[in-house]
Amino acid sequence: MDYQAILYSISNNILTVTLNRPDVFNAANEQMKKELLDAFKQAEKDPSVRCIILRGAGDKAFCSGQDLKEYQDAKSSMKKMLEEGYNPIIKQMRSIEKPVIGMINGVAAGAGFSFALACDLRILSDKAKLIQAFVRIGLVADSGSHWFLPRLVGTAKAFEYAATGKDIDATEAEKVGLVNKVVPHAELEKETYALAEKLTQGAPKAIGIIKRTLNKSLTMTFDDLLAYEAMMQEVAAQTDDHKEGLAAFIEKRPAKFNGR
Repeated sequence: MDYQAILYSISNNILTVTLNRPDVFNAANEQMKKELLDAFKQAEKDPSVRCIILRGAGDKAFCSGQDLKEYQDAKSSMKKMLEEGYNPIIKQMRSIEKPVIGMINGVAAGAGFSFALACDLRILSDKAKLIQAFVRIGLVADSGSHWFLPRLVGTAKAFEYAATGKDIDATEAEKVGLVNKVVPHAELEKETYALAEKLTQGAPKAIGIIKRTLNKSLTMTFDDLLAYEAMMQEVAAQTDDHKEGLAAFIEKRPAKFNGR
């Protein structure tokens, strides 16, 4: 696909996907949604990609949510827009067995907040803010926010954010556990890529299984999870990466994982 609304760049096993509509605060239009889904599908198939960074272009916004002008002009069904546009992206981000880091440089509102929540890790600029903005226009949170929020911050805070549409600044976001780390705005890129590089040096198969198992743990009983963990550990134990990790530990040298 010839990308127009996003940028797709791979360097040192890190894929950077940039939401590239800075003139409208990286609001998501139909083109961007199609390209995002395609980008994550391509990343899933590409063995050279070991970590993905999702970021917004410009200095003010990660993603301001749905392009409301396009939505109003199209007069499309909201249900159809979610089922065919946003939901497949969120599902792909959660199912891809590679770590996804949200590099949140500015406002992440509405569906943009949902994109951030769907990431495995979130690094936030001290100038950024998160907003469950849906209620401000008489809508409810979507694109997975009702699922992610209570699991991260509890039901009371989730309701507060969704029902009031309040701005959540960086200090509060870190305090309640919405993000992994808040850094000075000027250091956001450096800190995010340092984390990505660390993840690329890990065992890809093990990291993928960790993500898969954590996803499943949210809907499993404790006994079922123990059984699933044992099964997944056996899978991990058969990989070349485990053999290399074990050899490197015994030989007291850094491991060089090949992702097999």
